[in-house]
Amino acid sequence: MASARANASQDTVAIVDIGSNSGRVVVYRLHREGYLRILATSRASLRLVRELDQRHTLSPEAIERTLDALQDFRAIAAGAGAFRTVALATAAVRGAENGPAFIRRVKRELGFDVRILSGEEEARYGFVGAVRGLPVRHGVLFDVGGGSMQVSRFRDRRLLRSWSFPLGALRLSDAFLRSDPPTEREGRRLQNHVVGFLEEAGLKPLHRGEALIGTGGTVRNLAKIDERSRSYPLSRLHGYVLTRGRLDDVTALVASRRQKKRGSIPGLNDDRADSIVGGSLAIQALVEFLGAPAIQVSGQGVREGMAYSLMSRDLPEARRVREASILSLARAFSEWDPISARRRAAIADDLLGVLAPRVGDEIREALGHAATLLDVGRSIDFFERHAHVADIVLATDLSGFSHRQIALLSAIIRNAGDEDSGPKSYAPLIGGAEKNSVERAATLLALADDIVERCSPGSLPVRVRFRIGRREVALTVRRLVGWRPRRIGARFQRVFGRALRVVRRGA
Repeated sequence: MASARANASQDTVAIVDIGSNSGRVVVYRLHREGYLRILATSRASLRLVRELDQRHTLSPEAIERTLDALQDFRAIAAGAGAFRTVALATAAVRGAENGPAFIRRVKRELGFDVRILSGEEEARYGFVGAVRGLPVRHGVLFDVGGGSMQVSRFRDRRLLRSWSFPLGALRLSDAFLRSDPPTEREGRRLQNHVVGFLEEAGLKPLHRGEALIGTGGTVRNLAKIDERSRSYPLSRLHGYVLTRGRLDDVTALVASRRQKKRGSIPGLNDDRADSIVGGSLAIQALVEFLGAPAIQVSGQGVREGMAYSLMSRDLPEARRVREASILSLARAFSEWDPISARRRAAIADDLLGVLAPRVGDEIREALGHAATLLDVGRSIDFFERHAHVADIVLATDLSGFSHRQIALLSAIIRNAGDEDSGPKSYAPLIGGAEKNSVERAATLLALADDIVERCSPGSLPVRVRFRIGRREVALTVRRLVGWRPRRIGARFQRVFGRALRVVRRGA
């Protein structure tokens, strides 16, 4: 047991991020599949860039405030069993004349080194963290912090070039927005200032096939405000799509309120009331400059990029990221059986390929993940296992998935256990026209599960042979111990328009 604890602790790392607007510690468990799981986190408002712009140094009060937060972060890391702590600082400390002296004091009093990231390094780690967990190949990534804006262009999930601009949300708000609420003229001056930097840098509009990815607290807050204002089936922000029209609406909303009144806007963090307008106007200017129809929001960024870099420098394909995420989730539950999962997934894939070959890769992949995860529900309640797994999928921070992919996965699992459930509750991510594809995949998942439950145990694969007639589908299953027609027969007939006959074949 002691050895197991030691190995677990060596896979646990704390990332401390001293940002221009706020500081945060996150303790991660590094899974062997290349997946991060959060064990603990804490956040503190620092407002370092405000003092930097006024004095070019960090004041004694700001330093003491930051040291106090770092001491708490150190306690969080120790309490979570972190084997290693990696601390980093960004724009505010990078630009402060007494930044190096502050770093030496942190080392002397708290015992850990703080690495001051250059603008290029900040953009690179932000790219690794933000893009890894999204199903995108080409595009532009931005991160608006309190003191700076990082922009990166990537292709085939490889970084091409990065820029760092002094265009942080708090910095812009303090410099341009003097009125409360700000005037339209102030907003235009701020956006013209942003566009000037983008033009001077030679940044080009989005090319065909490129997506715009946004990370950092400012864009996540804007997405959270938008999400709270509508009926939406997922509660997570990672992967949320904020359209250009809805960004304009949210920007107009926050800019129309006095600072004291912004706290009443659902979804807005209290400590961003003084910076959200400047940040949203800067993002709006960037979106218009690039000609982007929407922003895909990433819930990950520099901290995750640093943690991932401790494991590998490569950015895997999104499909591999999804597979690792599914396996990590499944292994967290005691009743999950990898042999049954592999058998169920193989049978479901074979059935789909023969009986519904035109449903497309999106449904095929979702069915495979659904078959892998189904046993997770047994750890909670056997009889309601489908509903429990469907809810877990919606609530878990799965990586590499779009919101639509998560909705399809959850809908297939839920419909497998309750054929009366449909895609309506997953709108707008799944449309009514996709009801038939979801039902077909769910029916085959239920059939594959019934087959696996009645096969002899062992690691050998379960092979299925097909004979498809005009009125009947006959399945011959190797290693099947027995079979009796039940509800699945009537369901199969309704969905596929043919009778189902399952026969046993010896091992």
